[in-house]
Amino acid sequence: MSIEVKNLIKTFADKTVINDVSFKVQDGETLAIVGFSGSGKSTILKLICGLIKQDSGEIITSDGDIAMVFQYSALFDSLNIADNISFALHERRDLRNKYTEQEISKIVTEKLALVGLKGIEKQFPSELSGGMQKRVSFARAIVTEPNTILYDEPTSGLDPISSTLIEDYIVRLKEETQAASIVVTHQMSTITRTADRVIMLYDGKIVFEGTPQDMLKQDNEYTKQFVTASLEGPMRMMA
Repeated sequence: MSIEVKNLIKTFADKTVINDVSFKVQDGETLAIVGFSGSGKSTILKLICGLIKQDSGEIITSDGDIAMVFQYSALFDSLNIADNISFALHERRDLRNKYTEQEISKIVTEKLALVGLKGIEKQFPSELSGGMQKRVSFARAIVTEPNTILYDEPTSGLDPISSTLIEDYIVRLKEETQAASIVVTHQMSTITRTADRVIMLYDGKIVFEGTPQDMLKQDNEYTKQFVTASLEGPMRMMA
């Protein structure tokens, strides 16, 4: 077991965004968290990686790093690609003296190769396409050899072909790292191509849990509305 969430509750002001949510993600497994905008998907990622604190409940993770791939890559514009990827190796107290500069350079090259990008170490983010920037953010995420990878809307803003490429790399990284992965998404292709299991959130609660194939059967009134993108159903868009 790499991640276990037990009875998680998070409230902002007078609104309960996460309401008694529980799930597990095993090593080498990818869980997709889906739902309409405002359903609490990204909040769960922020809770797991410690960006915000839950009001109650438990988040149990295996020893090791948790890596976050942000929605819009979040690369440092003033740093070249090599420095972006190696940032944690230089700045984290537990890592800054672990590797020589030659070793760091080799690690950067290896991680870029893993996401299909070679020879771009000296380029800057502004010189890359959105899809390439996203893959650089993948390389940065795995530079510390994490046992958990969190993806927040990894295909947001990308064209269909770039989205497919990103989805393929999510699968490849799972196979290469055997990390437990959580993908927050609303895109059906990302769900079906990357996920082993799916949970759907609505109003802060889990309203469906199963495989992507189970979801596509539309046996559940929530999944039926989500898959068909219908305005008719139990879910209402949140302001």
